[in-house]
Amino acid sequence: MRTLISTAFVSLDGVVEAPGGEPGYRNTGWTVKLVDFLPEAYEIKVREQEEAAALLLGRVSYEAFSPVWPDMAEFPGYRAMPKYVVSTTLAEDGLVTNWGETTILRSLDEVAALKETEGGPIIVHGSAALNRSLSDAGLIDRYHLLVFPLLLGAGKRLFSDTDKDAQKLRLVEHEVYANGIQKNVFDVVR
Repeated sequence: MRTLISTAFVSLDGVVEAPGGEPGYRNTGWTVKLVDFLPEAYEIKVREQEEAAALLLGRVSYEAFSPVWPDMAEFPGYRAMPKYVVSTTLAEDGLVTNWGETTILRSLDEVAALKETEGGPIIVHGSAALNRSLSDAGLIDRYHLLVFPLLLGAGKRLFSDTDKDAQKLRLVEHEVYANGIQKNVFDVVR
């Protein structure tokens, strides 16, 4: 069984919306505008590209990343690896041709089936709505969280507010950086 990893930049109050500067959110760019940059705080991002064997995205994140990420020097590891987009509306002709093999999955059942295949870890970037659905369905195995010392109030959240049983997590790696960012890596306890 493959490991499904959710990775996110998240404010202390759980917001994941527009960390890099996407338009339309009042606190857009909060990771770069409001917290001093320290390269060592982002080491996990390099490691994720080295360890992941596939990339899983929701449609909205795919449509935001696919015009940009294929040519970015910061994301060379994601160029060649297989990509999966979970969407009920994205058509094959909506896929870019310069970012390698991409498969559209139409349901969480298809994500569960993908996890049953042979191969290395599958990593989820962005994709707030997909992350909430994957978490609620019990499909996420690990969280890589860079928690920023910010309270943003309104915005898309990483976790849903669904009334469900408690889910225990085991902290397997952590570090605090001089700029206040906390790296927390949690395994989901089953």
